[in-house]
Amino acid sequence: MFDTLSDRLGGVFDKLKGRGALRESDVREAMREVRIALLEADVALPVARRFIDAVTEKAVGQDVLRSVTPGQMVIKIVHDELVATLGGHEVEGLRLDARPPVVIMMVGLQGSGKTTTTAKLARLIRERHGKKALMASLDVNRPAAQEQLAVLGRQIDVATLPIVPGQQPVDIARRAMEAARLQNFDVLLLDTAGRLHVDDALMAEMKAVAGVATPHEVLLVVDSLTGQDAVNVAQSFGSEVPLTGIILTRMDGDARGGAALSMRAVTGKPIKFAGTGEKLDALEPFRPGSVADRILGMGDVVSLVEKAAATIKEEDAEKLARNIEKGRFDLDDLAMQLRQMRGMGGLGMLAGLMPGMKKAKAAMQASGLDDKVLVHMEAIISSMTPKERANPELMNAKRKKRVAAGSGTDVQMVNKVLKMHQEMSRAMKQIRKMGGLKGLAAMFGAGGAGGAMGGLPGGGAGGLPGLGGAGGLPGFGGGGLPGLGGPPRIKK
Repeated sequence: MFDTLSDRLGGVFDKLKGRGALRESDVREAMREVRIALLEADVALPVARRFIDAVTEKAVGQDVLRSVTPGQMVIKIVHDELVATLGGHEVEGLRLDARPPVVIMMVGLQGSGKTTTTAKLARLIRERHGKKALMASLDVNRPAAQEQLAVLGRQIDVATLPIVPGQQPVDIARRAMEAARLQNFDVLLLDTAGRLHVDDALMAEMKAVAGVATPHEVLLVVDSLTGQDAVNVAQSFGSEVPLTGIILTRMDGDARGGAALSMRAVTGKPIKFAGTGEKLDALEPFRPGSVADRILGMGDVVSLVEKAAATIKEEDAEKLARNIEKGRFDLDDLAMQLRQMRGMGGLGMLAGLMPGMKKAKAAMQASGLDDKVLVHMEAIISSMTPKERANPELMNAKRKKRVAAGSGTDVQMVNKVLKMHQEMSRAMKQIRKMGGLKGLAAMFGAGGAGGAMGGLPGGGAGGLPGLGGAGGLPGFGGGGLPGLGGPPRIKK
């Protein structure tokens, strides 16, 4: 979402870092370019102006200009100001500690993804908070809106209020409140109706529902692809109903990012969650610090760890841990790692979250590497016999030809998979020599996450175990898989 803004800011800061000393005129010229980048990213003009004024005031101080690394100091100031603009270091969560049922009212325009977001939020409340949730659709205008929520409820195993044809939103809200109390639900989510634009009828309906349900949370769902207009929508809703937070949808799209940067500053309401995909588990807490890191190309390790925790199965992790202790890593383990990488969003997603991977991500895109590479590699491993997967040294020329034919690839690609396995196997043996997982844990305890990551076998700047090059993915070199100079050639 922030790629364009990130690229523009990266170019500005590269110029600053390339100079040994900075003059005030250098800083002011850089801030003019930053201002243009913000405006091109659809950031509201007043927000961009306040941002630049605050950064310039701090950046032209003597402490910065006389610093040993003035360029880095300016980047730090911009980072801190981005975090402040996005809402500070505090992550605003849901207030679920009130007397049940806690009522969460979802509001927003039609097409913003409100119904799907309601289901995503209900799933998150059930899985992360362990609360019993009930969803109720108050949208009697859009055809099949109530049926849509019921279908989503069955998919995520969350109860929905039975549909009574012809019942109006206020009456549905009363019935939902009564059902939540009688059936001991912890949380009630009300999916209100939307409109193509803000009008008096919509606002009157929302006020009436809020009067009946007395919600603890009123969350505005806004499509980040609407850009500057998203801020106007938030202001319109905020003036009519007591908003407690905002959820930005389609944060995985190609929006310019201005809505996210402007929303908190203009409305004063925190962005609580961000929708990052179509799947019902694609809803993440909005962390201002992590978003600022992504904008400035610093990665997002917290989100990376969360994705890993949600994706990696406990038994797979235990198996890999046992193999690390023994210094063993076979092709079945490699296949498991490839599946996990795909489950976490693929190469592009992982590269975007890892520190120092911005240039590597660009190199991957330029060379044509995509997530099909992982599928092809899995196909190669699946074409091997169990004996071959456990003992890759058995792979002679004849066997390689058979596996290439079975997977629809070529012998060159099979060789690259085997080379990747050798590199990762070598890394596992190095970890064993260092004391296995205990030695690894000691490193993390001694130097912090950043220092430990940089010190792992084969790790580059901020890398992970077995990384080749500056912050690559496991076994990757220069933005690609080991020895992969471009996309694999697949036999037709």
